[in-house]
Amino acid sequence: MANASREDALLRKLRRLTARAATVKPGDRAQLVALLDDIGTLRDLLMRECARLDQEFNRASARVTAIAAYGRSAQSVRALRRGH
Repeated sequence: MANASREDALLRKLRRLTARAATVKPGDRAQLVALLDDIGTLRDLLMRECARLDQEFNRASARVTAIAAYGRSAQSVRALRRGH
């Protein structure tokens, strides 16, 4: 649940930055610099979230592989017990 709220927060930040970007005047250097800084910060947060999701995916993939191997092993043991 915490991950979902973190993802929602990142999406809200992205929407706010998008709305802010639409209102910045081209000549307003201070606002542009602040916006670029905020975009960079959000990018860093998104990259960390991508890395976390990648790690989570890799752990899940390893678990699936282990479960499949366990299932094959258990199946072969049952087959041996039945005399096949």
